Amino acid sequence: MVARDDATGTPDPVEKGFATLNTLRIGVKAMVEKDGEYRKAELLSMRTRGDVPYFYVHYVDFNKRLDEWIPASRIDLSQEVEWPAPEKPDKKKASGGQKAPGKNQKRARTESRDVSATPDLLTGKNTNVSKAPRPAKAGGKENRVDGTPHPLPEGASASDTPKQASEDVEMMDVSFTDAKAEGEEMKTMTREEEIEKLRTSGSMTQNPTEIHRVRNLTRLQMGKYEMEPWYFSPYPESFQDAELIYIDEFCLSYFDNRRAFERHRKKCTLVHPPGNEIYRDDHISFFEVDGRRQRTWCRNLCLLSKLFLDHKTLYYDVDPFLFYCMCTRDETGCHLVGYFSKEKDSAEGYNLACILTLPQYQRRGYGRLLIQFSYELSKREGKQGSPEKPLSDLGLLSYRQYWREVLLDILLEPGRESVSESELAQLTAMTDKDVHETLLVLNLLRYHRGNWVIVLPDHIVEQHRKRQEKEKQKGVRKIDPSKLQWKPPVFTAASRTWNW
Repeated sequence: MVARDDATGTPDPVEKGFATLNTLRIGVKAMVEKDGEYRKAELLSMRTRGDVPYFYVHYVDFNKRLDEWIPASRIDLSQEVEWPAPEKPDKKKASGGQKAPGKNQKRARTESRDVSATPDLLTGKNTNVSKAPRPAKAGGKENRVDGTPHPLPEGASASDTPKQASEDVEMMDVSFTDAKAEGEEMKTMTREEEIEKLRTSGSMTQNPTEIHRVRNLTRLQMGKYEMEPWYFSPYPESFQDAELIYIDEFCLSYFDNRRAFERHRKKCTLVHPPGNEIYRDDHISFFEVDGRRQRTWCRNLCLLSKLFLDHKTLYYDVDPFLFYCMCTRDETGCHLVGYFSKEKDSAEGYNLACILTLPQYQRRGYGRLLIQFSYELSKREGKQGSPEKPLSDLGLLSYRQYWREVLLDILLEPGRESVSESELAQLTAMTDKDVHETLLVLNLLRYHRGNWVIVLPDHIVEQHRKRQEKEKQKGVRKIDPSKLQWKPPVFTAASRTWNW
């Protein structure tokens, strides 16, 4: 087996050999037991818990959601391992001569910092947990979680008040050009091929530097559900040693101690998101929460969502955002199902910044309801909207499915003979670009005598009819616009900007 050098195109031999527990190190690829089978995995980090060595592994060719901490007993040392290739010297530095020893030593210490520690937003240095976070400037990407927790108030008891994260984390991201090129490639795939690509390679905007971010929480309990996080989120560093993290499903406070959590639950009176209920039907409710008025709650929401969203950048300030939270109702209160955030004043016309359905509610159609609700708000505003780009993997699949269904519903309406792309955009509140690209992906556009013509093949019509029949049988839920009690809010200049 050989590895190819991207710079020269010449293959480099992979060094193999037998290893012992003492010689294992970060970067080694070994065979690891997973669900009764042995799979190749790369060791990303290591630690000792109760005199037992544990390794954080990434399974080669699998989505990094499957990354996990494993005991050393699951590593098959009877087979050869692949040793990491030695780092190549930088030719520019070598030709430029050696720097002062003090500077070289300082840089070495900086670059070898522990990736599991919580870094400072601006400097990237490890910081004390008690240090208050600093605000950061807004990014222009969709992959953004819009806040982190608020510091503890003065005089608050650590046992009665939820612990908060120390610093925000600026997640690395790829350029929009790279994401666009990847998106063009995925347009030619079938849905099955696209899902397989996402399963094996991660998000569409996967950044190789991001693969080595170690997931820091093991399990968390939220209401009656117990979940395993998918990704890293900058909770306090002490939380990574806890077997179970307790999250209040109403106020979203978090604890690593059961007694402290139970003490908090006796005092907490919140039974729904702290905002105005703007939609209610027989199944769900939507609450509008202002990031400026409910900073702590919104920061806790963003911190929670980062556990299940890969390419999201955490920001301290949530003031410029509104959070639309979808809940189910019962006798105990309104239980959070998912949410999407939206900028109060988006210069690009985006109607959605970040979207998440919590894992315990996924594959039930809630994601489609969130997307549909965002477009219903755009219709009330009299605007055309689009989600921020680039989309995450699951977000891309969800939006493509929604755009497809909405456009075909209009095109196949009884009595409709013709419609233009601009009319489709006005009817759906989608942008002209999203309408055009969706029609291209569906292969419904033909270029005829200098104009684009929408053509509906028989197999597309048949697939759509079958989908409608299945939806009727399953009783698929949709947003009822008549039950939306909402007017576009008007904000002052100060409430639309970052709270410096």
